[in-house]
Amino acid sequence: MGMFLNSRIPFESYRLVKRDVYFVDKTSLIEELFPFLEVEKRFICITRPRRFGKSVMASMVGAFFGKAANAGSLFDTLKIASSEGYKTHLNQHHVVYIDFSRMPQDCNTYPAYIERISNGLKRDLKEEYPDIGYNDMDLWDMFQTVFDKTGQNFIFVMDEWDAIFHKEFILEKDKRNYLEFLRNLLKGQAYVELAYMTGILPIAKYSGGSELNMFVEYDMATRIKFSEYFGFLDKEVDQLYKIYTDKTSFPRITREELALWYDGYHTAAGDRVYNPRSVVCALADNQISNYWTGSGPYDEIFYYIRHNIEDVRDDLVMMISGERIDIKLQRYAATDMELYTKDQIYSAMVVYGLLTYEEGRVFIPNRELMDKFDELLLTNHNLGYIYSLAKESERMLKATLAGDTETMCRILKFAHDTESPIFSYNNEMELSAVVNLVYLAARDKYRVEREDKAGEGYVDFIFYPERKGADALILELKIDSTPEEAIRQIQDKRYALRFAGKMGEAPKYTGRLLAVGISYDRKTKEHFCKVEEL
Repeated sequence: MGMFLNSRIPFESYRLVKRDVYFVDKTSLIEELFPFLEVEKRFICITRPRRFGKSVMASMVGAFFGKAANAGSLFDTLKIASSEGYKTHLNQHHVVYIDFSRMPQDCNTYPAYIERISNGLKRDLKEEYPDIGYNDMDLWDMFQTVFDKTGQNFIFVMDEWDAIFHKEFILEKDKRNYLEFLRNLLKGQAYVELAYMTGILPIAKYSGGSELNMFVEYDMATRIKFSEYFGFLDKEVDQLYKIYTDKTSFPRITREELALWYDGYHTAAGDRVYNPRSVVCALADNQISNYWTGSGPYDEIFYYIRHNIEDVRDDLVMMISGERIDIKLQRYAATDMELYTKDQIYSAMVVYGLLTYEEGRVFIPNRELMDKFDELLLTNHNLGYIYSLAKESERMLKATLAGDTETMCRILKFAHDTESPIFSYNNEMELSAVVNLVYLAARDKYRVEREDKAGEGYVDFIFYPERKGADALILELKIDSTPEEAIRQIQDKRYALRFAGKMGEAPKYTGRLLAVGISYDRKTKEHFCKVEEL
């Protein structure tokens, strides 16, 4: 049993995953790999954002095929056990398992990084096949010699293949050398029975050739195959939520909150998927929180837009308002670190899971990511007028709760006086985007819903307080009308029924219920506000 060859690591990793009370059986993926064994198209690269189960699936694949441990105890009760090829392939293959995110201690150079892998594999081959005369061979020649003399081939399971590209010490020449290392190890090699590789970034390609063009890449936005195995589907979250309610003495999370916070990612197959790590953490903690974006360097949002703030910032306001932005999705490669056009920037953000993509448009998928975008607008002065306006949002909320319509109108006029095309107010959507921005700080205290079903229609905004006893807001917008008409609509369509609760239940919202009407006159360029208690 070696460091990489026939390692016990994937078995132990998957064993721990399977023991979790919120385990989801995704083993049908393994059956889909059987046709890739020992054929020309045996090179698979699956790319997904962070925390979408790539490492869990890599461990699962390594544990199933590998000979390091008897995995029947893990898989006999799972979906894969009913597959025709189950007994044929369970623990019947030599697996090379490499987690490329693992670093040598105090590693600060590419040679130190790659030597750990290369020397470890050489040592494993010598221990597994001691009677073969290797002399002073390169790693790939050693694999080829083993294959020539024994007929033995290998399944390569490689997790986080692109981890090296995120290291500050890696130079451009190091990236090229790394891709060349993978090419020499895998491309055209008869000893490769299957290469299963995962990462965030699509494989980098150079104009002078494609080192790894033998791989078929499966991303979330454009490729249907394998899409159901990364992220949780609605029905899987339903199952987990039932486990949660059955085992938790005092459940604090609603099923609707799970969808609001962690759903919203779209696959090419048309499925909506949840961030799996966040769902499991929330259920285990019995608390909705920002788990996924808190686990990595998500200042990347600003990193990607920094070269094109002028063009991107208006789009950010629209997306934070719940709108979708048209783009032409582009390939984002591991070497594309300088991004300038909007299509380049948004394509990279889709790759990292900061945005999601559907039918030619990008948007913010859920509350978890929305919080991070809110934070960006409230803290990054490089965004200019948007930063200034977002900072006014705390004052706007206080003025609304106090019924100070004069201050509310002043803040809205400040928004209108900025030099931005989204503040032209030619339609209600643009006014809605501005209102979202001037109430940005409210998201810390309220769950803000747009176009929510209420009473006999759909209200523009509802602010559901997250603190017991706090005031609730129903906000309606009007173009070329009056705030009184907006409030009349709130009353006539009985939007307040949204807060009534079910018969016999104690009321969930016990504070004041305020109707807020905001109107804009396109001729006079004036705003009008009215706040009335219902």
